[in-house]
Amino acid sequence: MKRIFLGTLVFCTLIFSACKKDPEVITSDAISDFAPFAVGKYITYQLDSLVYQNFGTAKTIISYQVKYEVSDLVKDNLDRPAYRITRYIRKAAPNQWVPDNTFSAINTVLSLEFIENNMRFLKMKLPIKDGYSWKGNSYIDTYSFNSNVKYLDDWDYMYDSLNAPMTLGNITLDNTVKVDQRDEIIGNPSDPNSYSEINYSSENYAKGIGMVYRKLVHLEYQPPTPGTGGAFSDGSFGITLTMIDHN
Repeated sequence: MKRIFLGTLVFCTLIFSACKKDPEVITSDAISDFAPFAVGKYITYQLDSLVYQNFGTAKTIISYQVKYEVSDLVKDNLDRPAYRITRYIRKAAPNQWVPDNTFSAINTVLSLEFIENNMRFLKMKLPIKDGYSWKGNSYIDTYSFNSNVKYLDDWDYMYDSLNAPMTLGNITLDNTVKVDQRDEIIGNPSDPNSYSEINYSSENYAKGIGMVYRKLVHLEYQPPTPGTGGAFSDGSFGITLTMIDHN
């Protein structure tokens, strides 16, 4: 009886092994392919900044040039290697660069964390493939009473147009990926008598270079009240970064 039982057990094991599917193998570029940080590396952008003046009633575009340069390799508060990035700004090419901000980038191999204005964004995450999504703002306080970035809550980042060519002015890029982050409209922006909100954000990364284009818009419109006309709230803004040079 023991021999019969053992033979039956072996037979069943072979049957289940034959029916078991092989795990799906997912190939992916590395984070460092699209975000190759190294001390001394820089990217220069045209910065077009959308601001509202005259108590939120007048839209103005202010343009600068900014350079993001990797200035040092340090340790973050979790003792992980982190790249310190210094941003320089000037009005136009004849002017001298002036440092005005610093950021941090951490490549964890599985993700790219970017710390900007004390907020930690998950800019990229493996695998890099069309349609893959993740919660890019999950480390940001968007829920407390005093949070002034509630509009960043629950954003789904998603890869789109992997390996696509892209043209920025006279620069042609052969291999880029787009990260869709938000495309949201609340209310009816064409109705001046009702509340509306627009949140849009996306970034493009070029292989071997880094982020080459970024567009971020947050507009919050308050309708008129007795004695007060309609206007965009404080904190409404937009920025567009377009790469114009890199090393």
